[in-house]
Amino acid sequence: MNFISWMLVMFCGLTLAQDDVNEIETQLSFPEMSVLLQELGAVKAKLEAVETKLKEKSEALETKLKETENQVLMVNDKVVFSAIATGNGHTGPFNTDKTIIYNHVLTNVGKAYNHFTGIFTAPVAGVYYISFFYHSGGECQARLYLYNNDKLVAMTSDHKTTPDRADNGGNVVFLHLLPEDQVYVKLAPNSHVWVGETHTTFSGHLASVKHVQ
Repeated sequence: MNFISWMLVMFCGLTLAQDDVNEIETQLSFPEMSVLLQELGAVKAKLEAVETKLKEKSEALETKLKETENQVLMVNDKVVFSAIATGNGHTGPFNTDKTIIYNHVLTNVGKAYNHFTGIFTAPVAGVYYISFFYHSGGECQARLYLYNNDKLVAMTSDHKTTPDRADNGGNVVFLHLLPEDQVYVKLAPNSHVWVGETHTTFSGHLASVKHVQ
């Protein structure tokens, strides 16, 4: 090795050694920076974990919401009732109004009608088709009231007509009901209806579901 080559090797060695010394001095001069970077890495990892959990919960809630919406839509075809007031002869007249018990159930899809109380309870919000019809004798007036909770919404009636031995009447309405709203028919004071055979009926079904936002 000649003198020039030897000098080049020595120069390169000194340069590399100086770089190593500078790197060590930098690390020793800024120890806080290294700690800060480690802490930032830990925070980033925690944020990523939280984001993952939130995403999982959001997906679970969205799935539950879709299941609930599907159940509500399915109810649209599953709320139907029809019942008949049966007994011996007529019921009434009474001194006060009486809720008519339609005790013979023909259809009760959704189990929303109670044949012990005569009350239909709306399971979901929506528009319901409700009908009620009666048969009676002419020797006493016939007057039936349809109630939504405590509010009178419709009625059907006929006056006492001695020459006419039979009277028939009825009414039909569409009601916008909320969950747990009740619908029932009352017999007015001093009125009667026939509860023999299959004349006096109370029926309804859910016509359309109202979506609550």
